Amino acid sequence: MNDMSRRVEHWQRTKTLMIITLSIWFIFSFVVHWFANSLNAVTFFGWPLGFYMAAQGSEIIFVVTLFWFARAQHKIDTDCGLAEEE
Repeated sequence: MNDMSRRVEHWQRTKTLMIITLSIWFIFSFVVHWFANSLNAVTFFGWPLGFYMAAQGSEIIFVVTLFWFARAQHKIDTDCGLAEEE
């Protein structure tokens, strides 16, 4: 595989990962909170689900997404031969 095709593949995979990550961020930043009143009909650990997602659930998802993104990006970099030296 030549250098240019590796770079194109790297950018395509990185762009896909970025779109997925931003979609997850959008869903847990805005969509879940727009439906908070409906979610409050369900309880989670004794708290209304809408309140829990606003108070802690979204932040937990953001941290998990951050670690997942870093790991997935490192895999893309390694697969395409563009990883940094460790």
